[in-house]
Amino acid sequence: MGTVTPFPVLNGRVPSQIGFDRAELTRILDLYGRMVAAGHWRDYAIDLGRDAAVFAAFRRATERPEFRIEKRPALRTKQGMWALIGESGAVLKRGHELAPVLAPVERRLLKLVAE
Repeated sequence: MGTVTPFPVLNGRVPSQIGFDRAELTRILDLYGRMVAAGHWRDYAIDLGRDAAVFAAFRRATERPEFRIEKRPALRTKQGMWALIGESGAVLKRGHELAPVLAPVERRLLKLVAE
């Protein structure tokens, strides 16, 4: 069997690496799966760093990410720790909750139904 390694924590205070919790990652991967099924995205990358956790979604693996979803806990009390960043690097949406930040991407999945 494998060994379970705890998430790194320094002196019981600030973690040395920022990550997504299960509910956050489930919400993001659910959106990713729906975008793949719709033919918009084909690849993704996750970067877990000291300052931020980043989920990047790509149309093709060789391009820049179409969207980046960033979690920066240091901005929790200021602008909100969640940010949606476009391909050009511009912040498209920022907030305290994940769902409203993902709303512009989810709107792309809506299709008009003809009568």
